[in-house]
Amino acid sequence: MRSAGAVVGLFLLALLAFLAFMVPAFTPDPDATAYGDKLAQPSWAHLLGTDAAGRDVLARVAAGARISLGGALLVGVAGVVVGLLVGLAAALVGGVVDALLSRLIDVVLAVPTLLLALAVVGVLGPGLRNLLVAMVLAGWAPIARLARAWAAERLGRPYVTAARLAGLSRWRAARLHVVPPTAHAVLAVATLGLGETILGLAGLSFVGLGVQPPTAEWGQLVAENRLYATTAPWLVLAPGAAIVLSVAAVTLLADAWLDRAAAP
Repeated sequence: MRSAGAVVGLFLLALLAFLAFMVPAFTPDPDATAYGDKLAQPSWAHLLGTDAAGRDVLARVAAGARISLGGALLVGVAGVVVGLLVGLAAALVGGVVDALLSRLIDVVLAVPTLLLALAVVGVLGPGLRNLLVAMVLAGWAPIARLARAWAAERLGRPYVTAARLAGLSRWRAARLHVVPPTAHAVLAVATLGLGETILGLAGLSFVGLGVQPPTAEWGQLVAENRLYATTAPWLVLAPGAAIVLSVAAVTLLADAWLDRAAAP
């Protein structure tokens, strides 16, 4: 069953990659307006119809894929790097450093992720760059807590103690026997969090705090076309379906990775 989920996840991921990198070669400029052809229904000329400005919906969804998925991946990588470094520093250094970093992690975790991101964007101002910075600042703490817990637990395992008794220094033993498995486990969990990141970026863009028009992004596309949801449903169904499929893809792949990481 898990392998079937991984296959479905890979298929959805390949579909999204095709949408982001291949579809733009066959569609018009996503920002090109044609008011004489506005709100056209799906046809061979426009497979997903056009919006209120006559722009090709498929082209805009494809352009939004590069921003939505690329932004989520960037946030995920940056969050893993920051969280892993903080968690490993707390576990491996210990003492006052551990106490200070642990309190910092607790403070960040005390505020819901999206609420903290919303506050950061409110201070920095709307825009894609500020939104990505806000999501990283709000999302590193869970990774750091997991990294600290796993690293501290592995430091006490018999094979690490045996390596120390064999003459390895604390840092070399940690580099060989603690850091690699901790990083592997953190990456597996962080992949599962990519779905939440995609939803968070889309949600904040939906309320106007992320990508600004006319740049296409899935959450922003839903927001700018929500008034036409009943008369031209393809305008919101297309980016909405893209969000759902991307979250499903990363969730299925992350579940398969976590199962493999947990296997003896």
